[in-house]
Amino acid sequence: MKLSPRIYQQLRLKNALVTALFLCLIGTLAWLSTRHSVQIDITGNSSNTLSQASQKLLISLPDKIHITAFIKKGLPIRSQIAQLVDRYRRYQSNLTLTFIDPDTHPEKARELNIGTEGLILIDYQGRTEKLSFIDESSLTNALLQLANANERWVTFLTGHGERSPEAQANFDLGQFGKELSRRKIKAQIINLAKMPAIPDNSALLVMTAPAVPLLAGEWDIIKRYIHRGRNLLVLTDPDNQNLAVLLQHLGIQQLRGSIVDSNSKLYGVNDPSFVLASEYPQHAITKGFQTITLYPVVAALEIDQAGTFKAEPLLSSSIQSWTETGAIEGKIRFNAGSHEKRGPLAFAYVLTRMVNEKTQQRIVVVGDGDFLANAYIGNVGNLDFGLRMVNWLIHDDRFIDIPVKTASDKSLQLTQTALTAISFGFLIIIPLLLISTGLLIWRKRKQN
Repeated sequence: MKLSPRIYQQLRLKNALVTALFLCLIGTLAWLSTRHSVQIDITGNSSNTLSQASQKLLISLPDKIHITAFIKKGLPIRSQIAQLVDRYRRYQSNLTLTFIDPDTHPEKARELNIGTEGLILIDYQGRTEKLSFIDESSLTNALLQLANANERWVTFLTGHGERSPEAQANFDLGQFGKELSRRKIKAQIINLAKMPAIPDNSALLVMTAPAVPLLAGEWDIIKRYIHRGRNLLVLTDPDNQNLAVLLQHLGIQQLRGSIVDSNSKLYGVNDPSFVLASEYPQHAITKGFQTITLYPVVAALEIDQAGTFKAEPLLSSSIQSWTETGAIEGKIRFNAGSHEKRGPLAFAYVLTRMVNEKTQQRIVVVGDGDFLANAYIGNVGNLDFGLRMVNWLIHDDRFIDIPVKTASDKSLQLTQTALTAISFGFLIIIPLLLISTGLLIWRKRKQN
């Protein structure tokens, strides 16, 4: 069939219109892709999608969230953090991420006590959370804590040589007090000799290894405080007997000497008096917590008697530890014929009891007052763990349990016969087939 010029022009015009419409469609889709993004998670366990709890929290946050990651350049963890934050941006557009190399800002690194592992700061509504380890669970729980705008008060007992939340000496708690303040938890000090009452606005009383004994009248005030069902944090030290009256009242006994742990050498710590904790029992304080914590000089604790409190061990040393009653110098070893005890040894307990149908009294006793001191609070997870204890004690234990997503069918187990067949096939059969095919093609071409 012969096409006339008119029909030919009509076909050209039709093709031009179709091409123009196709190009317009492509351009429109390209423009829409810059304004809107569509992502589909096709992984079997939705490993690239945030949990419903994280999504709900992000949608409820109205203000800007800024994440600053102090990570050295060239480290692969930068891309991992960026990928995680991108998942959060899908549900919260007011979230920004900035990377800073600590080596280029040495003054800031010293101010924030940034170690080799780096540091992540999350800022929201003028409050800041610090993370040394970041995943969905830790980041979501940090945002959850920042979303709480209520101001709370924590009272530190003073007047007997205790560690102060306002002082900056190595063994004081000034840095911890600042971190509490950033989270709208106000630290106040009280001397019971000057003001013989614990303020009613206090959500928690903190007692840190007094250097001298308390007066009988002060003990009476503290016992009445406990009897009323108020919350308490006790930080004691090895061989410090000035809290013996309180520990006996709580049904806890402090063992003689201090814990030494040869297991610490596995983490590069050569001082046996340093105890490291890497495994934690299931509790609201430790939910989702995966970071090592460091305790410089530790006293072992035991439940002395059955009382009105439910007691649960919170921190324990390894099986290679024991209580050393002698001087920790030179070559030390366990003395079976003495008062020394072998590990594992509990050095922190959680005590709870119901005051009424709705109120639970919460007490934590730790056999080390140094792990939150200015000299040690920057080590690994010490700060995070201390904040978790305080949050739980003041009944702000809203941690979200976000399970770690692991890929299904991640490992492939083969029998020895299957491994032999695969190895034989890849090393011999497939190369022979390729060589035979090549020779066959070469021969046919040569015949032609």
